[in-house]
Amino acid sequence: MYEIGRICLKIAGRDANNMCVVVDNIDDSTVLIDGQTRRKNCNVKHLEPTTKVVNLAKGASHEEVKKALKTLNIEVADKKSKKPSERPKKAKVSKEKVAKTAPKPVKATVSKKKSADEQTQ
Repeated sequence: MYEIGRICLKIAGRDANNMCVVVDNIDDSTVLIDGQTRRKNCNVKHLEPTTKVVNLAKGASHEEVKKALKTLNIEVADKKSKKPSERPKKAKVSKEKVAKTAPKPVKATVSKKKSADEQTQ
């Protein structure tokens, strides 16, 4: 039932309600899927098979899956690259600038509390 190339609807998890293609059979209850979902192993209980089948080789790449789904008018978004973005560099500040912008110390005033005897006088 879940042969390679079978178009399925993911019905559980984060990728629910997205179309996918069976790329490989892992065992009786697990298949490798790809398409509008993330490429990952999936329990067959989380899939709803459709009547559509595309011609794919076992272990087909994401690009091959994308082309096969395009023939059925199913759009697949491009995956984001895992290249980290460039971090902004910290600007160096001279000691003179730090001295000018640093807050000046404030003298603390200590107030003495008058005792009960001093208040009555």
